[in-house]
Amino acid sequence: MDPTSGSVPIGLAHTPLRDQTRDAIRQRIIDGRLPPGTRLVERELAAELEVSRVPVREALRMLESEGFLEVVQRRGVVVRRLSQRDVEELFDVRQSLEVLATRRAAEHATPADLARLRELLDQVEQAIATGDSEGVGRGNEAFHDALIALSDNALLASMLEPLQGRLHWLFRQNQDSRQLLAEHRQLLDAVASGDPERAAAQALAHVLENRDVALRLLFERGGGADSAS
Repeated sequence: MDPTSGSVPIGLAHTPLRDQTRDAIRQRIIDGRLPPGTRLVERELAAELEVSRVPVREALRMLESEGFLEVVQRRGVVVRRLSQRDVEELFDVRQSLEVLATRRAAEHATPADLARLRELLDQVEQAIATGDSEGVGRGNEAFHDALIALSDNALLASMLEPLQGRLHWLFRQNQDSRQLLAEHRQLLDAVASGDPERAAAQALAHVLENRDVALRLLFERGGGADSAS
């Protein structure tokens, strides 16, 4: 399905409707159409996505368990505001798993794999040049997802999969697109070197830099007030 479209196509690829609905709502959170603090109403979402309220209700429960939503007294279901603790915990896990994934990618990547990663970054560069912020976000997410897939470790990928949505959410908060692209090209060069230690070191530097960016943006937007939560 295309989660950016207005409705949820029924039965596409035999994916349960609740999962399609969840993906559509999640994408709206990630790309900012449903910003933190937004109240979600089942009836309105069902009408927008052209589904019944049952899959919407199930999708909201799933997104709450994934950490995107929370139930607030007297308001109902709202998009969560990430706290300092949320960001720190996400990056702690990302640091452990993504550094390992990048190390493995350096060991397994083929010339065709590396060409695909370069193509993704070229698409990001083109999106930056044309001012296509949505394209920039999608391209950066696709690059990270492809890099993880190159680890050739199904268990590692499955452990990262539940976190990917929230990590993509954070990626979208980094407004310095050119700096992020430069970091991704450095990461690609390290993977292409075939040196696992160099790749791991570059991945660690990338994660730590983006952790600092995410925390800075959190405080700039007033999100650090509940850092103890």
